[in-house]
Amino acid sequence: MASSENSRGALFMALAMAAFTCNDALVKSVTPELGIGQIMAVRGVMATALIYCVARYMGVTLSLKAVMQPLVLLRTVFELGATLTFLSALAHIEFAAISSIMQALPLAVTLGAALFLGEPVGWRRWTAIGIGFLGVLIIIRPGPEGFTPAALLAVVACCCTACRDLTTKRIRADTPSLTLTLFTSLANTVLGAILIVPMGGWQPVSTYALGHLAVASVLVFAGYQAVIQSMRTGEISFIAPFRYTGLLWALFIGFFAFGERPNAYMLVGAAVVIGSGLYTFYRERKRQNGIAEKATAGLTGGRS
Repeated sequence: MASSENSRGALFMALAMAAFTCNDALVKSVTPELGIGQIMAVRGVMATALIYCVARYMGVTLSLKAVMQPLVLLRTVFELGATLTFLSALAHIEFAAISSIMQALPLAVTLGAALFLGEPVGWRRWTAIGIGFLGVLIIIRPGPEGFTPAALLAVVACCCTACRDLTTKRIRADTPSLTLTLFTSLANTVLGAILIVPMGGWQPVSTYALGHLAVASVLVFAGYQAVIQSMRTGEISFIAPFRYTGLLWALFIGFFAFGERPNAYMLVGAAVVIGSGLYTFYRERKRQNGIAEKATAGLTGGRS
């Protein structure tokens, strides 16, 4: 039964990564035409309307009190920071490159959990985290030849996303996921509307751009729901590595849709980041198994 649940969880995670990566590609395709603020606002209006209709259909109570929790508000701030920095980076660097940098997210979450939530991290995982971030440096290549400010924005986006995920873990369990998703989408819409004028003003939205953003809004919603189903179905240590399937989608889309040819720095850096991430998942799984074995041994000893 557990194996079946893990398989379903892994499938949901893989589907979520496909949805998110395709959404990112659709958004990148309209960045030459529209400003970041306008993209956030237009996509946000459609996504918010979709989420609201689904929430109403499912009978989810949309409580203002629930979203006024300090942790929910803090999570929203991190989400806004992640969205703004990610989209800004997406408009200026290669699609596969930003996806490679974002593969460091599980490492950033592990680091944050150790520093701010007091979760135990042994020296092996600390070493893996350090090596993983070295992989990020290989990708962005600090120095006049390889570094761009947009690459730094991608790193900031990764950090903001990690903070968002860590904050989400502390939010009360009785807060409906759809409520969080709706409030986050609405906040992104409002921020995008505020930034339209400072980021170049309103531009005419072509049918091409509107269609791409409409599909992107559906994919964002589908991705969030798939991630939620994944986390609630399987063991995190088993399903988390399937996050890295997003890079395969990014390489494929980058090659065929944007004509990108990944260089050696990006491929080596991505391999280092993913390898470090997989090792941290392996160590976490081993630690959890050790805890379970000790608990079982303790129960057996108590009965003899």
